[in-house]
Amino acid sequence: MTKWEYQVAPVLNHAAAQILNNFGQDGWELVTLIPSPQGNDIAYFKRPAE
Repeated sequence: MTKWEYQVAPVLNHAAAQILNNFGQDGWELVTLIPSPQGNDIAYFKRPAE
């Protein structure tokens, strides 16, 4: 059974692609992206735990 670790991070709208690509390069998979009232999104990521 795979064990997961999780990360929650704000995503600034003007740099969203760069931020998401950086997480992806580090092995994080985007689970969901939720809009926040402050105008930036909140990203939830997961990756297999080591």
